[in-house]
Amino acid sequence: MDPLHPWLDHYPDGVDWHAPIPAAPLHRLMQDTGARFGPRPAFDFLGRRTTWAEAAGTASWIAAGFQRLRYAKGDRIGLLLPNCPAYPLLFFGALEAGLTVVNLNPLYTVRELEAQARDAEIRAVATLDLAATYPKAAALLASGAVASIIVCPFADMLPPSKRALFRTFKRRDRAAPPRDAAHVRLADLAAPGDPPAPVDIDPHRDLAVLQYTGGTSGVPKGAMLSHANLYANTVQGVRWFKDARAGQERMLAALPFFHVFAMTTVLLFSVHVGAEIVMLPRFEVKAAVRAIARRRPTFMPGVPTMFNAIAAFKGRADLTSVNFCISGGAPLPPEVKSRFEARTGCVVVEGYGLTETSPCAVCNPPGGLNKTGSIGLPMPGTTVELRDPADPARRVPPGERGELCIKGPQVMLGYWRRPEDTAASTTPDGFFRTADIAVMDEEGYFSVVDRIKDLILAGGYNVYPRIVEDAAYQHPDVAECTVIGVPDPYRGETVKAFVVLRPGAALTEADLLAFLKDHLSPIEMPKQIEFRDTLPRTLIGKLSKKELVAEERAKREAAQGAA
Repeated sequence: MDPLHPWLDHYPDGVDWHAPIPAAPLHRLMQDTGARFGPRPAFDFLGRRTTWAEAAGTASWIAAGFQRLRYAKGDRIGLLLPNCPAYPLLFFGALEAGLTVVNLNPLYTVRELEAQARDAEIRAVATLDLAATYPKAAALLASGAVASIIVCPFADMLPPSKRALFRTFKRRDRAAPPRDAAHVRLADLAAPGDPPAPVDIDPHRDLAVLQYTGGTSGVPKGAMLSHANLYANTVQGVRWFKDARAGQERMLAALPFFHVFAMTTVLLFSVHVGAEIVMLPRFEVKAAVRAIARRRPTFMPGVPTMFNAIAAFKGRADLTSVNFCISGGAPLPPEVKSRFEARTGCVVVEGYGLTETSPCAVCNPPGGLNKTGSIGLPMPGTTVELRDPADPARRVPPGERGELCIKGPQVMLGYWRRPEDTAASTTPDGFFRTADIAVMDEEGYFSVVDRIKDLILAGGYNVYPRIVEDAAYQHPDVAECTVIGVPDPYRGETVKAFVVLRPGAALTEADLLAFLKDHLSPIEMPKQIEFRDTLPRTLIGKLSKKELVAEERAKREAAQGAA
């Protein structure tokens, strides 16, 4: 056994970890697929379908439009868009023109958007002509954070029957962008004409996407993802899901494209294999179930809360078309995995990645040993090691906890204009430090134990919130659980659990504690349990701890002030 690569002895059949990973300008994915699968459907958006030939052609016209407007190689373009056809068209058009895409979350506040726009020095922002999004773009324009707005009329993306109804009955949902020099209509940008002038792109050095992290540890940082980074991760995903049938699959796009997980595993993967993308503007369980039953997608990447919601859906629906499911973004509780698999018949493989790794780095094999509770094996061409967090030059042996560190062609170039942060996140021998604590078993499968920053230090002992959460999920009445550390005068910190019960359940704190005694050590037992109707989530639906931590801090400060 190779001591540095123990997973090689257990790698899935037909996947070559050693095979070279090619590098190419990312926009070639769209052009190649347009040539291979021209008449086949590319997008299905609320019933309107677009072919690959149409998509590739429009993306090239958009590239030419950017050049007509004298956008130069390296200029940054912000996409403030939910899932809709305008997103992939502008994404690939910008890349073909040599521009860098900056993804902007439409649910962010104007203050958050302005901070990212100024940090990235975005030249223009693209958004819909809807009341939910356009005013935010207009505020960026008014503040000088961007110089222009690319207006994407929502009605133009709908089927003719729905377009007329939307314009008639949804007037309150629409905005009215002015027609002036600062506003460019998407139709004008994409006007047919001369093809774009070729742009010399170095895949290894030129940025395709500047993807901002969630900012849970402070001000968000822009991860510099090159063309080679994202192209490599797309190729790795296609090799991993080697049974995908080129030109025949359908992808459910319920995750938002502006998030790195969906950008690669949904959008780029689909373009590479010519899978029809069934787009949902946002995840809503009833709409997602209806889309699965009617449009029959075969692939479904998601986060645990999506799988949980679909598994718990009460209505009848045929969900058996889905053959490949990958879960990421947060730990997948074993009970959620088993309930979803029982409902759909599709095995969910859990993976792992970060914004900084484009994002996929580790995944359970869809056609091999799928270990519940594990994030799986390193992706092709990717080396993963566990290092001592206090001494990242020292490797940790199998079976012991260490910081997950990653090296591979998908690892970012660094943080945008933050050399100190880049250096701090890199080991002396060039591995990216994830700040996640994991263990590796004798077969090379990794399991994430927790975040270094989420670790609870109780009486000198390390308590990992995920262990407590997984134990709580084993109770049949627990729907969701998040665990954080709160100050304790005796232990320094103690464990507090926030729990959402299943509908109709009447579980008490005493009942849950009695159940947990058989699953946790005394030091891991929650000293406080708070039942809630809902728990805070990130903007892609992951359960979030930072709001709960802030609430507890505010409570303490208020109590201290009253005293």
